[in-house]
Amino acid sequence: MKVEFDSSRDLLYLYFTSKDTKIARTEIVSPGVHIDFDKNDGLVGIEVLDASELMDQKIEFDLRSPHLELEKQ
Repeated sequence: MKVEFDSSRDLLYLYFTSKDTKIARTEIVSPGVHIDFDKNDGLVGIEVLDASELMDQKIEFDLRSPHLELEKQ
């Protein structure tokens, strides 16, 4: 995992893959918190906008992948 903070844009990004991984879709899971996924629905990273403001708050979100849900039998 790699963490980057851009103080000029007040942006925090947590990388869970290579920075070169292409993002296929982004979900907003909480105000100011965006989750990026690759084409296989793998987690690429988490972006926090207005990070200096949000980091003083408790941030919670539920991240579910359709691949992880078990079918009811």
